[in-house]
Amino acid sequence: GLTMHSERPGHRMYEQWHPLGVVGVISAFNFPVAVWAWNSALAAVCGDSTLWKPSSKTPLTAIACTKIAEQVCNDAGVDPAIFSLVIGRGSTIGETLLHDKRIPLVSATGSCRMGYHVGEVVHKRLGRTILELGGNNAIIASQHANMDLLVPAILFGAVGTAGQRCTSTRRIIAHKSIKDSLVERLVKGYAQVNIGNPLDEGVLMGPMIDGGAVDDLMNAIEKVKAEGGKILCGGERLSGDKYPGGCYVSPAIATAKNEWQIVQDETFAPLLYIMEYETLDEAIAIHNDVPQGLSSAIFTENLLEAEQFLSSAGSDCGIANANIGTSGAEIGGAFGGEKETGGGRESGSDAWKAYMRRQTNTINWSKDLPLAQGIKFG
Repeated sequence: GLTMHSERPGHRMYEQWHPLGVVGVISAFNFPVAVWAWNSALAAVCGDSTLWKPSSKTPLTAIACTKIAEQVCNDAGVDPAIFSLVIGRGSTIGETLLHDKRIPLVSATGSCRMGYHVGEVVHKRLGRTILELGGNNAIIASQHANMDLLVPAILFGAVGTAGQRCTSTRRIIAHKSIKDSLVERLVKGYAQVNIGNPLDEGVLMGPMIDGGAVDDLMNAIEKVKAEGGKILCGGERLSGDKYPGGCYVSPAIATAKNEWQIVQDETFAPLLYIMEYETLDEAIAIHNDVPQGLSSAIFTENLLEAEQFLSSAGSDCGIANANIGTSGAEIGGAFGGEKETGGGRESGSDAWKAYMRRQTNTINWSKDLPLAQGIKFG
């Protein structure tokens, strides 16, 4: 920690960092290993243990990871309990974890709705949270964009992982001069996406996590239509021998207006909204006019546009990129977002500080007892 001068002669001051203790980790289904790994690694380095409550949709992955961690700990002569696991419903196990005062920090990844509840419960007991929630991420497609970079970035961001990443691309804000040509290229690209078993060679998009996620997509599409939006491609349930289980869909592109409630509420599915702008100031205003603020991007070869987007007058997100997409963030940088995304950071730079408690120490090595601020007492 920091060592500093004391205003009192014969004194030394410094700060030191101590472990918090037990860190609760609540992870989502879409990154069933990574979220736990980011949190548990930082926690372990900081001297904490972790109590992991994974998504009830991905328990086997959690069990496998914990068994590996147990073996590593045993080989190193370390108590494997530093990586503990509890499996169960959020309404039972999750609630117990949130209310337990012995868990000073809860790191939770999931929807904004879930984050509101986690924050309310944990902060009510004055505990700490790291919240990484919804994204509703957008790309501004400038008239100065390199289309050969833009189109594949959108495809990966919107279609990859079946649109089930917190950093998935949800909105395209395209300059009116290129919108039609961009849409044409995207529709052609979507038609070439091979959908099927993600373990098969050449498959680019697998299934949704469950039937409920498929229903959410279909309901969102109906709301877009009701608002007057047009489905440009996709948005269909897929069936047949290649698509078992009822959870396969075709990725959709739709025209939309940013102010529609269905656009404001992130749909965790491969549904991409297209809208247009005339000036960069207008594009940035549209971009920022959603409750969430995780990942963002601009595609432009105009340096002034890129710098404006990355400035304090530009993107209000925790991640802002130029000429790369919204999805696929590197873990070396601070990962997290603003507004209803929660404000937490699970990696990068000084994120470790959230997993520790800071203490200020003053040592008197003199024979006197001077008081701070020059106070005379007695």
